[in-house]
Amino acid sequence: MEITQTNDLIYDIDDEIIELLLKDKNTNKNIIFATNNYSKRGYNGTTEIRIEFLKNRKRVLIRARIGKSKEEQRIRSKEKAEVFTPSWVCNKQNNLIDNAWFGRENVFNFEEEKGWEANTSKIEFTDKNWQDYVKDTRLEITCGEAPYLTSRYDTVTGEFIPLIERIGLLDRKLRVVSENCDAKEDWIEWNRYFYA
Repeated sequence: MEITQTNDLIYDIDDEIIELLLKDKNTNKNIIFATNNYSKRGYNGTTEIRIEFLKNRKRVLIRARIGKSKEEQRIRSKEKAEVFTPSWVCNKQNNLIDNAWFGRENVFNFEEEKGWEANTSKIEFTDKNWQDYVKDTRLEITCGEAPYLTSRYDTVTGEFIPLIERIGLLDRKLRVVSENCDAKEDWIEWNRYFYA
């Protein structure tokens, strides 16, 4: 499945989770479009994104960069300084952070030329524990689709990335929590940590 196709997966996500993800922690309002690209549909750069914008089966309102025309991508790069970062580059950079943290390489995946193969073994901790990893502060200074944080799809091909192969900083922390929490209550508690 490619991200450029209509995405029905959003309809399987609980509304409460989507509302949580849309919340701006600084203003306690929803995040905004921050672009006038949707002005023909009545939304400007200061319009808050609401759940109904995402769950409208009649039309896909928000499109990933790869789903936009080459001209629209070019204009966004010129006018908004939007920079395209391939997923494999995000992976390499995130691996550098984890290599330093763990003191070893290939913890989450094995890098290949312009790609990677997931390390499907349970993540092992030696000097530090899994809770230390989850609590470790990571700063993602770019904006846009946040490919350094989560990698739902490959930014080059538009193909969905299976959970075990995802390379974002948040994806990695969620994997560690999932591998180390047997009780549902513990899993929920550690996942709340990300949204505090």
